[in-house]
Amino acid sequence: MPSLLNAGRSRGDGAHTVRARMVVLLILVLSLMITLFGRLWYLQIREGDHYAAAASQNAVRDVVTPAVRGRILDDKGRPLVNNRTALVVSVSRTELMRMPDLGTAVLTRLAKVLELPVDEVKARTRLCERNVPKPCWNGSPYQPIPVTDNATTEQALTIMEHREEFPGVTAEPTAVRQYPAPEGANGAHVVGYLSPVSDEELSKQKAEGKKDLQRADEVGRSGLERTYDADLRGKSGVTGLSVDHLGRVTGTVSETPPVPGNHLVTSIDAKIQAITEQQLDEAMKRARATYDAGNTHKNFIADAGAAVVMDIKTGRVIAMASAPNYDPSVWVGGISPQDYKALTDEKAGVPLVSRAIQGQFAPGSIFKVVSTSAAAESGYSTKANYDCSPSISVGGTTFNNLESRGYGPISLQRALEVSCNTVFYGIGYDMWLKDGGIFGKTPKDPMVTMAKNYGLGAPTGIDLPGESGGRIADRAWKKRNWEQNKDTWCKQGNTGNEYVDKIAKENCVDGWQFRAGDAINFAIGQGDTTVTPLQMARVYAAIANGGTLWKPTIGKAVVSPDGKLVREIQPQAAAKVPVSEATMKYLQNALIGVEMNGTAAGVFANWPNAQMPIAAKTGTGSVYGKQSTSWFATYGGPKDGPQYAVVMMVSQGGTGSGTSGPSVRKIYEALLGVDEKGAIDPGKALLPSPPADLPHIQADGTVAPVSFRAPSLLSPPHPFGDGDGRTVDVAAFGPGALPPERVTYRTGRGT
Repeated sequence: MPSLLNAGRSRGDGAHTVRARMVVLLILVLSLMITLFGRLWYLQIREGDHYAAAASQNAVRDVVTPAVRGRILDDKGRPLVNNRTALVVSVSRTELMRMPDLGTAVLTRLAKVLELPVDEVKARTRLCERNVPKPCWNGSPYQPIPVTDNATTEQALTIMEHREEFPGVTAEPTAVRQYPAPEGANGAHVVGYLSPVSDEELSKQKAEGKKDLQRADEVGRSGLERTYDADLRGKSGVTGLSVDHLGRVTGTVSETPPVPGNHLVTSIDAKIQAITEQQLDEAMKRARATYDAGNTHKNFIADAGAAVVMDIKTGRVIAMASAPNYDPSVWVGGISPQDYKALTDEKAGVPLVSRAIQGQFAPGSIFKVVSTSAAAESGYSTKANYDCSPSISVGGTTFNNLESRGYGPISLQRALEVSCNTVFYGIGYDMWLKDGGIFGKTPKDPMVTMAKNYGLGAPTGIDLPGESGGRIADRAWKKRNWEQNKDTWCKQGNTGNEYVDKIAKENCVDGWQFRAGDAINFAIGQGDTTVTPLQMARVYAAIANGGTLWKPTIGKAVVSPDGKLVREIQPQAAAKVPVSEATMKYLQNALIGVEMNGTAAGVFANWPNAQMPIAAKTGTGSVYGKQSTSWFATYGGPKDGPQYAVVMMVSQGGTGSGTSGPSVRKIYEALLGVDEKGAIDPGKALLPSPPADLPHIQADGTVAPVSFRAPSLLSPPHPFGDGDGRTVDVAAFGPGALPPERVTYRTGRGT
């Protein structure tokens, strides 16, 4: 009996356990159902509108139609950068993915027609992902993917006439960048280049809540293309396509047509640009044919160069050349790895770098205008004589004059004319002593200060990206440089006995000090000081116009596709050099003397100085371990006042007068209509003064001829002479902007 009773209790307990489990299970099911229905209510009712909109967006795919980019024109409306109609063959990736072989057969046939490797065609149609190398497609997968923009008419007809063999393939005319090189002008470093928009740029745009860029867009990466990208680019058209859950297009939801970009009118004159490029090339050839007797005992390398022509009254750049140069069309359609390597190859001189605004070189004697300004403004008499000895010795170091030649006691003007180093050595050293030497507590460093007042050591602010500021090696820079390099110098100074090792050992100990040798070298533009050719053109333009430092510009105006003025880019005066009128006139006369009686006299032999005065300064920059840098800095024009500053530099090119000088003269001959014998023919003057009006761009894109008024050879002079003030009408096909009124000269203490 007990066993039966126990058995009954066991069965009762089991049933109780089952019921308990059922209750728990029921509660769990009810909880899940409540959670599910709650979530459904949240998604469909509370957040229904939000997710409906999101779903709608997921069902729409955008296809972008790029806008026609605006042209870049010279001052007379000649296109430096144009657009050409190219036959672009594109492939629809959507169509390819529907095929059993994912389009392999179609791409193989297409490669054969286009005469391209099959692998290259396949690579161009694959999507860019993290581990996918270029070439690849960075745009939308629903966007037709361009395979080539250089198809021939026969190739396009073959594709269109055999559509059944090329499903998803189209051949359509499309606008692409073209570089027509008007008058032979290249201007690659000025106009710049384009490349596709990046993921980073799109992400940044999205974070800022903007929609200016589309994946199919190309944006400016350098030069004017980058600075004025927003003006030139226009706005791409967008067509919204509805797609089903399989990605198949079911219709068109919306359509916005593209808006073409605006045109950019520049101050560049294509003819002068071409001549400047040609003459820079001639100067480099001249250097390579010249023997370097004083240094390397082999011909000069002339590995790089630059030249700038600037309007001294506005700071506008008329021409800017850089060497080595390159063909900008290599960027059209995407640059190949081989071409990019060539542009960045150090053995080839890195052609991608603009030496005019990015190259930094020791200025040599063309810097002496800064030293003379500092001396005159610091009380050194312009009427006194200074000893031009063959050399001077300071602290056991001998500093030689050029070719160790001495002229005896001479004026500052004559020191500029014959480029006497020792006169400036002496003044620089004397200033350093007056400042307390190494241990001066409150040094004024007049030459350093004056260099900065002339805008050196900082970018000029030109409307081109990537400009270098050069270097003014003052006391603060010396200390920073020592802190950065002292460990390296100390290590090198203890391991070798070469000249550079001895210098390293010296710098290890007291490289932070502004020593006597630093002040002496600074006075003649040597040592650690570096400048760009554009900076020096600006310096000489300031001397020519009485002291105004203009912010250099190339862009003159933005014009709509139908020819309406969007905005004019006015010249901007950045600063006034704190130099008295008397000092400026002294400098101007001294620089004229360089051309007539000094180191530039041979270059400008038979030049018509009475009608077309030229002010000049030669320079030969020395760099340890390299051949000397050739400099030739000038300004000049009709005698009613100088019009242009022209500066040329050739790296490892020899002397200024021997290498750069003859080419600078050729540029002036073209500008002003002067022949080799000095005869003036106004009819042959390509640009006696910049055009007074902008080019008139008509609705069809053509440019109407305009005229401008050039100064007569008999006009009143500044600062060279007098005349009757007449002007001459000159026929032209282009524009310009009238220069603003000359800034009143600052008066000050004369000497």
